[in-house]
Amino acid sequence: MKAVALVFAIAAVAAAQNGKIRVIAFGAHPDDCDIRASGTAALFAAAGHAVKFVAVTNGDVGHQSMGREALAKRRLGEAKESARRLGIDYEVLNNHDGELLPTLDVRKQIIRQIREWNADVVLAPRPNDYHPDHRYTGVLVQDAAYMVVVPNLVPESKALRKNPVFLYYEDNFQRPNPFRPDVAVILDSVIDKKIDALDSHVSQFYEWLPWVAGNLDQVPKDAAARKAWLKKSRTREPGPAVRASLVKWYGPEKGNAAKYYEAFEVCEYGAQPNEARIRQLFPMLK
Repeated sequence: MKAVALVFAIAAVAAAQNGKIRVIAFGAHPDDCDIRASGTAALFAAAGHAVKFVAVTNGDVGHQSMGREALAKRRLGEAKESARRLGIDYEVLNNHDGELLPTLDVRKQIIRQIREWNADVVLAPRPNDYHPDHRYTGVLVQDAAYMVVVPNLVPESKALRKNPVFLYYEDNFQRPNPFRPDVAVILDSVIDKKIDALDSHVSQFYEWLPWVAGNLDQVPKDAAARKAWLKKSRTREPGPAVRASLVKWYGPEKGNAAKYYEAFEVCEYGAQPNEARIRQLFPMLK
């Protein structure tokens, strides 16, 4: 135990000395983080910061024809390919897709992930969503937000001495409250890298999700055409609230010219950052 504690202490000091921001993002399935945060992850990684995506389930039910074991193996490979393209870490936890519950066991998994990454920033879905796995991932990360600093819980993993800033991904759900874009990141310089990350998840974006939507016949066969189709279907113009956030963080000229973005809402749990702290944690906001 002492050796483990020493390793984490050394890692924390090293992170503080080299100025790296440490970001960990959680999604329910091995494509969720890519959808909501891969552009921002690409910007962090390009600047030398440390980013990790964590899929809380192995995605073993998200296909119309593949069996669970084969699908889980395939989706793990897709996640690893996305990580390679983005220049980040990616871990897929071995919880079954469609069966996730906010249990103590899974909460401890989340706590370990945040602690072992020594996170400064934690990203996750809001706990209101059409998919139960998405909702419960949000709940699980919320439930970890204070407990990551409590030493007697999960004592084999050294508790953090600082609480990270927790933020939610953007979504369109209005009940019980709509998403608030506290932070908006311009992706114009990395949008193609984001599409490359999504393109890694072939089983989802070119097979399963089009099949569910009833438009599988519209997916192009050519690789370049598929990426163009994916880009068109997975991007949208900033709405008024997001545009206002972009202008706030980048100024009128850049904020009004931005075409692609990702947005995040500060969670009420965890550290509560002021504007100066947000700019430290998101150095691309300039």
